Amino acid sequence: MTNVETKYILDFGVNSVYTTIQKWGNSQAIRLPKGILESVDLHENDRVEINADNDMIVIKRAFKKHLKLEERIADYNGEYRPCEWDTGMPTGKEVW
Repeated sequence: MTNVETKYILDFGVNSVYTTIQKWGNSQAIRLPKGILESVDLHENDRVEINADNDMIVIKRAFKKHLKLEERIADYNGEYRPCEWDTGMPTGKEVW
């Protein structure tokens, strides 16, 4: 087993937790303390993104790929005005 230092950078400071990488089936796993997950509002079955950056492993909330319409337009301020644009001459058997 290998010891790993897991650091969590939060809005209010830095928390360090020491843990051990353990075997889980054919993979390895790290248990995340409940308090750390609560402090960043993560819960069981939430999707996360894991990246390796030099000598660090970074875990962050995965962004939803499919947003509801209300979520997509929540920040809309009405300034967008659609317009037409020229895509060039037809190049195939397009029907106009």
